Amino acid sequence: MKYMVVIEKGVGSYGAHVPDLPGCIAVGQSREEVLGLIKEAIELHIEGLKEAGEPVPMPSSFSEYVSVDAA
Repeated sequence: MKYMVVIEKGVGSYGAHVPDLPGCIAVGQSREEVLGLIKEAIELHIEGLKEAGEPVPMPSSFSEYVSVDAA
């Protein structure tokens, strides 16, 4: 499965979260690090859902870029 991951650059780190898996987050010092960490987090999150007998949400989020004229 492929889940959409939102990556945000902070002052000194990068954060990532998965809209389809509430609570699934990661923080890293670089974009590459946070991508590796969020992949691990997704796998652990899904494993936890399965162990708890909860359904695993199917990926349903998507992203688009919208161009606007800025003043």
